[in-house]
Amino acid sequence: MRFLLVTLFLGTVLIGCKNENKQPDVSNIKVALNVRRFEKDLFAIDTNQTALGMAALIAKYPDFGRKFNSIILNVDPRWNNDTAVNYFKGFLSTYRAVNDSVQKVFSNFEPYQKQLELSVKYLHYYFPNYPAPKRIITYVGPLDGYGDILDEGTLIVGLHLHLGENFSLYKEDWVRQAYPDYISSHFTPDYIAVNAMKNIVLDMYPEAAEDKSLMVQMVEKGKRLYLLQKLVPYADDHQIIGYTQKQYKACLEREALIWDLFIQNNFLQSIDNNVIKNYIGEGPKTQELGEASPGNIGSFCGWQIVKKYMQQSPSISLDSLLNIDAEIIFEKTKYKP
Repeated sequence: MRFLLVTLFLGTVLIGCKNENKQPDVSNIKVALNVRRFEKDLFAIDTNQTALGMAALIAKYPDFGRKFNSIILNVDPRWNNDTAVNYFKGFLSTYRAVNDSVQKVFSNFEPYQKQLELSVKYLHYYFPNYPAPKRIITYVGPLDGYGDILDEGTLIVGLHLHLGENFSLYKEDWVRQAYPDYISSHFTPDYIAVNAMKNIVLDMYPEAAEDKSLMVQMVEKGKRLYLLQKLVPYADDHQIIGYTQKQYKACLEREALIWDLFIQNNFLQSIDNNVIKNYIGEGPKTQELGEASPGNIGSFCGWQIVKKYMQQSPSISLDSLLNIDAEIIFEKTKYKP
């Protein structure tokens, strides 16, 4: 079973900083993703006949319906029927107001469907042998649980985690324990396609083992950001890495200073996980660069290295890029901003 939860990006969406790379013409590639609004059927269940409603829902969504119960809602298969029904009814009661907000924000899902269809066209263009998704399922789940998922040819979109950074419940302590502000600040509709394509990138090219050096892991992260940029070319560059527009602009302006941080501290060849997670993991900031700085600056540098490499080697395909040794990429670019 392939059931992947997106690794959530940092950042918010402010004003644009568009990716200006020329994109291939994909107008002749036909893609039509079937959209099914699971949450509408879920919250239409008559709670006076919850057991019948649950059975009908699973019959209509035989695969996702079961996974929704067992994985997303954590319904224990050892529970008796009454316990499961009461638990299900409790979820419906607790989350009905969240679903009401979802229906207002996403009364028309077509704009996001079109974005996803365009990204799948790029996916077909660059990776014709990859089993591209054919459908979209939207749902509402626990606010401290799963978000966007890739599963067996289906893009599963957790609309409850795309209600806008100012949605009041994101500020509740129990939600912030799972998703701190620096993560929930990008819980906007604009991240639906970015998250979906990131899941596909990670499915095609799972991340490298953690025993690699910081430099290798930076370049590997950079490869995946470069690929994501190609699959979501209509997104702003700061969204690709999950920064605010202001943070991304500051990183470009201070690229040399950021790089000096790695060079002066001899971090590049480090395999110390405590060092590595400080620079390629999610976090509210980079301690050495101040309160306003973003985290994940190692991935930012790795992305710039890969961009430079591809500028030097424009004939290399994306599939080939992902299989080139990170050390070769680093040595060839002689990166020094």
